[in-house]
Amino acid sequence: MIRWIVITILSVGIVGTAVWGYQEHQEKNAILIQAENNYQRSFHELSYHIDLLHDKIGTAKAMNSEERLSPQFVEIWRLTSEALSDVGQLPLTLMPFNKTEEFLSNIGDFTYRTAVRDLENEPLSDEETETLNNLYEQSADIKDELRKVQHEVIDNNLRWMDVEMALATQDEQADNTIIDGFETVEKKVEGFAESNANSALIGTSSNNHKYQNLQGDDYSENEAIDKGKELFNVQDEDNIRITESGDGADIPLYSLSYRDGEKNAYMDMSQKGGHPLSLLVDRPVGEKQLSLNEGQQIAEDYVRNHEFENMEIFETTEYNNTGLYSFLYSQNGVRVYSDAIEVKVGLDNGDILGVTARNYYMNHQDRDIPEPGISSEEAKDMVNTNVDIQEEFLAVIDNDLGEEVLVYEFLGILGNDTYRIFINAMDGTEEKVERMDGKEINFAAM
Repeated sequence: MIRWIVITILSVGIVGTAVWGYQEHQEKNAILIQAENNYQRSFHELSYHIDLLHDKIGTAKAMNSEERLSPQFVEIWRLTSEALSDVGQLPLTLMPFNKTEEFLSNIGDFTYRTAVRDLENEPLSDEETETLNNLYEQSADIKDELRKVQHEVIDNNLRWMDVEMALATQDEQADNTIIDGFETVEKKVEGFAESNANSALIGTSSNNHKYQNLQGDDYSENEAIDKGKELFNVQDEDNIRITESGDGADIPLYSLSYRDGEKNAYMDMSQKGGHPLSLLVDRPVGEKQLSLNEGQQIAEDYVRNHEFENMEIFETTEYNNTGLYSFLYSQNGVRVYSDAIEVKVGLDNGDILGVTARNYYMNHQDRDIPEPGISSEEAKDMVNTNVDIQEEFLAVIDNDLGEEVLVYEFLGILGNDTYRIFINAMDGTEEKVERMDGKEINFAAM
């Protein structure tokens, strides 16, 4: 009798394990399919937006009305932002694509600067007209190359997940049609940079800090793996893979990945100083054992132990038993939004599950912050009178032209919504208004 009971229990256990394994397999497949679909959508939207960008620039060339030209430039600026967003959602971290991103950013800056001025009293100069002609020809080249890649993707059913794997493993034998296509685009844009050397594009982008705050000696691969074991919270290195960044990357990087069962982890680390720029640990998160405040203590310990000085907590969010914590650098009481760090903590056991510190290392510097040109009360007069202001700060943010500006930051309530309102502290201009909707910090978008 006991024997049959044991057999029955074992049979039920085997069946249950099989069902559980099948469900896990199905869930992983669903995740992979969703990731592939997102990549495909972003790529085809990128091609579409570059097509539109080329058409809109061509239309602007033919316009002679200042009233129509300004909205056309605003539309071009919007399309460059959409294209940059599409690029950011593709798995191109390990492939140098910075020249193309910089080119798109410069187009956006040029068209925005032109759109917001009074074109009736200050029409396009000869130099700006020539720049517009160059942009039309150059965007045509990018459009054509992306269409070639798009044709190959559709005809041969190419998968972006294979691209991601080829980049991560530096697999020369994999089908790299997509990679080759994007490298061709990047090489063409490098040529554009030379031809634009004396154009109105130069000097429009102020985001040129380029990781100037990396300190320390160069890390060896073994040292990088040891740090990977620590941050991945694993005991051995058998399942850790490490690759170096390719030529043309902003800085020399190590990219580490770990896969074992249900746990996957990925990290980009600077070779200089061994600084983690981004970290993502994907594992099942169990029942909540820690409060959001206890998780904050763990996040603050991470920030302090990795030598980020003068950081203050900016935002905390709880999502699916994880705590999401955003920190801003504070210089003499002024919050600097460019120097941000985000940390994700599992509230089941306190593991660090995510870090993004690229913005900090790219932008951090000692700034010469001026005294405000207007008082806090004068700045409040610029805020909608229906907003009930709850808190205020002095801050440095990037405006729409990518320039750092000193602002008064007001947190206020209007109806059932909370808003963050930024008023220029020098002249009272309303720089930005954001509704705080509790979005989850995106640790995967690197």
